[in-house]
Amino acid sequence: MRDLETLNAIEDIRRLEARYARYADEKRWQDLAGLFTEDGWFRSLDVDGKEIVSMTGPADIAGQLGSRNSGDVQPLHQLLTHEIDVETPDTASAVWAMADLIFRGDSAIPEPGPGDTLPPFRTMRGWGHYHVTYRRVAGGWRIATRTQTRTRLEFA
Repeated sequence: MRDLETLNAIEDIRRLEARYARYADEKRWQDLAGLFTEDGWFRSLDVDGKEIVSMTGPADIAGQLGSRNSGDVQPLHQLLTHEIDVETPDTASAVWAMADLIFRGDSAIPEPGPGDTLPPFRTMRGWGHYHVTYRRVAGGWRIATRTQTRTRLEFA
């Protein structure tokens, strides 16, 4: 049986992730970046495991996500099933099944650049997993590392 502290930590982490998805959908990049530790990082991989993007620290995370999703862009995120393991009173890890959609208006479709791993698109549908580590700091649980892996990506 799990103790109350473990169950509370799991619920706090679930709420943290719910805020992550809501802030992403509302394009509140500073708030989303504030969910990471100061040394936290986020990286996204395509279905072949090739890195699409890498961001380190709240300022970089907010800046890159803001620039990639500025203008006539609407991201939509869903967090589905989760496996949360509380390892110590101040550390945890999880795997979250996820799905996301990104809709771009005509003015938000970028020209392909050197090193781009994704094609220019109006709509992207993706499925995969977030592999996340968490650290409890002053103020509660924060995301320390986040790797997004993909099982499928569709572009239109």
